[in-house]
Amino acid sequence: MENATGDGTARSERYVLDLQEIDESQIAVVGGKGAHLGALSRIEDIRVPAGFCVTTDAFRRVVAQTPSIDDRLDQLSRVNADDQEAIRTLSAEIRRTIEEIAIPGDLAAAITQAFARSGEQAAYAVRSSATAEDLPTASFAGQQDTYLNVVGATAILQHISRCWASLFTERAVVYRRRNGIDHRTVHMAVVVQQMVFPHAAGILFTADPVTGDRTVATVDAGFGLGEALVSGLVNPDVYKVRHGEVVARTISAKQRAVHALPSGGTQEVGIDSQRQEHPALTDAQAVRLVQLGRRIEAHFGRPQDIEWCLVDDDFHIVQSRPITTLFPVPESGDQENHIYVSVGHQQMMTDAMKPLGLSMWRLTAMVPMHEAGGRLFVDVTRRLASPASRAGLLDLMGKGDPLVRDALETVLDREEFVPSLPDASPGAPSAAVPPASIETDPAIVTGLIERSQTSVATLRRDARTKTGPALFDFLLEAFEEHKRVLGDPLNLQVIMAGMEATWWLNEKLEEWLGEKNAADTLTLSAPGNITSEMGLALLDVADAIRPHPEVVGFLEGVEDDGFLDELVKLPGGTEARDAIEAYLDRYGMRCVAEIDITRPRWRERPSTLVPVILDNVRNFEQGAAQRRFEQGRQKAQQKEQEVLSRLRTLPDGARKADATKGMIERVRTFIGYREYPKYGIISRYFVYKQALLAEAERLVQAGVLADKEDVFYLTFQEFHDVVLSKQVDDQLVQQRKDAFRSYQALTPPRVLTSDGEALSGAYRRDDVPAGALVGLPVSTGTVEGRARVILDIAEADLEEGDILVTTFTDPSWSPLFVGIAGLVTEVGGLMTHGAVIAREYGLPAVVGVEQATRRIRDGQRIRVHGTDGYVEILP
Repeated sequence: MENATGDGTARSERYVLDLQEIDESQIAVVGGKGAHLGALSRIEDIRVPAGFCVTTDAFRRVVAQTPSIDDRLDQLSRVNADDQEAIRTLSAEIRRTIEEIAIPGDLAAAITQAFARSGEQAAYAVRSSATAEDLPTASFAGQQDTYLNVVGATAILQHISRCWASLFTERAVVYRRRNGIDHRTVHMAVVVQQMVFPHAAGILFTADPVTGDRTVATVDAGFGLGEALVSGLVNPDVYKVRHGEVVARTISAKQRAVHALPSGGTQEVGIDSQRQEHPALTDAQAVRLVQLGRRIEAHFGRPQDIEWCLVDDDFHIVQSRPITTLFPVPESGDQENHIYVSVGHQQMMTDAMKPLGLSMWRLTAMVPMHEAGGRLFVDVTRRLASPASRAGLLDLMGKGDPLVRDALETVLDREEFVPSLPDASPGAPSAAVPPASIETDPAIVTGLIERSQTSVATLRRDARTKTGPALFDFLLEAFEEHKRVLGDPLNLQVIMAGMEATWWLNEKLEEWLGEKNAADTLTLSAPGNITSEMGLALLDVADAIRPHPEVVGFLEGVEDDGFLDELVKLPGGTEARDAIEAYLDRYGMRCVAEIDITRPRWRERPSTLVPVILDNVRNFEQGAAQRRFEQGRQKAQQKEQEVLSRLRTLPDGARKADATKGMIERVRTFIGYREYPKYGIISRYFVYKQALLAEAERLVQAGVLADKEDVFYLTFQEFHDVVLSKQVDDQLVQQRKDAFRSYQALTPPRVLTSDGEALSGAYRRDDVPAGALVGLPVSTGTVEGRARVILDIAEADLEEGDILVTTFTDPSWSPLFVGIAGLVTEVGGLMTHGAVIAREYGLPAVVGVEQATRRIRDGQRIRVHGTDGYVEILP
């Protein structure tokens, strides 16, 4: 850890670097803040206070003097992430130890010489600069310490030690754990800069931090040092600047400021009442500051969070870091305006996807898709530009998810963003031809399912014979077959027939009988719904396990995926294993977030199902699946008789009843098939995945890959290239892993513009009680119960009468639906999977409830109004 030349003399120049010597490539030496300040000081017309950086070599040398720090770091790495008291205690011990270490004489001399050049009595800012700080994927803003107006050699050395110690503040330790960063890989440099004493100071965001709009810069400004704003002491003046013009401003009453003391340190002072509401900046100054910010943004290549000071009408930049909370913008390849709709909100999977998952979905999708932030989006700009196609798109989006429609209309209200194109000329083919009508014939559905099963069986058989580059050629052909099956016009006709019959019944029966969402009851236990059958089939698995207490006890202790082989050693274990294996043979290709091919399938991780099976054993009796299905069928039949009877008493009642009876038959014939195409897609995906992982395993055996799952961080084409070249870019894989980790922390918007504006839409309703959580009604009825906020199906622990509250529910969640009384999700639409299965099981459900998993606490009693679309939190 010593830095020495060959003759034993200390190399002090490695301990201290002037800011002018530093650029952004030196993060390992000077930390994120130091690297950014060094880069800033090189940008033309950007004024950065002079200073130097005490490098990470100095930190490592000092820490190496005390072996006890290593011991405590070992303890810290073993502490449970939820044990706040242990983290607090160990962090405090490490900080105290570092602060008490004497700085070696040669290191202290090097630091003293560096600031002596500016005058020993000059005032300095002493600021922490960690190597995991101000990064594109994690800003670490405010996690380590800064000290202002430090005067004198003794004080500066003392505050450098404090900055080193602040690497282990409790908040920094917790932040690193949350972001998956090892404490031992992070080191601390310290920036020492000459103080500036500003008239005003604040923060500039070169993109709107709330909306994400990259064309709008936000300036927060207050009097005195910026610490008053950062600490929340005062409300700042806020300026919104777009295209060189202040487009909005809010001037606050700034009652306090932070000023430097002549002897060192800072203090809060009151501001004269006559000056409190004076603007801290003129409009011209705000515009000029944003121009400087744009220059800094261009240098770093991404939107920046910039700390600034105003001294004698000159702006000094004291920090710049990436804004890590903005959702990335898809690359369009042009300068035109674009509007993107989230694929994840349509597919009920808004989690970030790994690169292989993204590329596989794009290769098998029916429309072009764009990638951003680990998610996929469809560009709908052209369809919105034409009034004819616009109306159809908005109508379709509104029926599925009114929040998407509202978000699109919000953008369209700005007429300049999407210029209108002329409609197609008379006689030209329509962009969206409605599918031709089909007969209400169950044999049509049977034929489609048989075709899909045959196609998947052929794929499975042929994939087993392919390896190496030939496998990738084969898969590219398989993707075309995949799209051909999915794009079969008859496939779309059947799906639309079921949906249109649902809409017809809801609209007509509300108009004729005043009854909302009547189709919800009329479609109970509709035949042929593969997803609802999957939930009921797990009840049958529970039936095979319930009679065997030793099997139940064994399953309660399962922690890994090898339990199936152990089951046969127990009385009744063979029957239990056979039941689970039969279930996995039919549904094992499914999993949570299943559109991402990299997610572990139930067949790969069967332990995921164990908590749900145990809930079914505990909460149900033998034969529950058949009873539930039959009860639903009878309710639907009774509802049909009631509706038809009431219709016949109306004027023109016979015609209305006949039309309704035909639509009920139609919806029950076709609505179950709505779930089958997704089952077919995921069945094919499991075949693709097994083939690709077998190829990855061969690369591991050949020493090309360290881990077969590293291929998840490559695109399909990159994976192909690795197979051809027998070489992998390990640095690229690591970069992709880091990026994926950062994407996981982002919340994707329903709609995103090319300006970066993220829109989630709003419900324009005034018919709900005050304080209620508004959503979309998708399954009729009202229910009260205990809210169970569950984000991972493997952690489910449900009792009869519980209401499931979660982010989204794709088909893999349906096994939970048999044991709950109601459903609330943050994402969803009228015809998404969770809504369809909720109706199938007769569960009151409200979807699209913004931040439901945060606003509803686990264990609270809530009332779900599935007919009217809102949720009440009960006292």
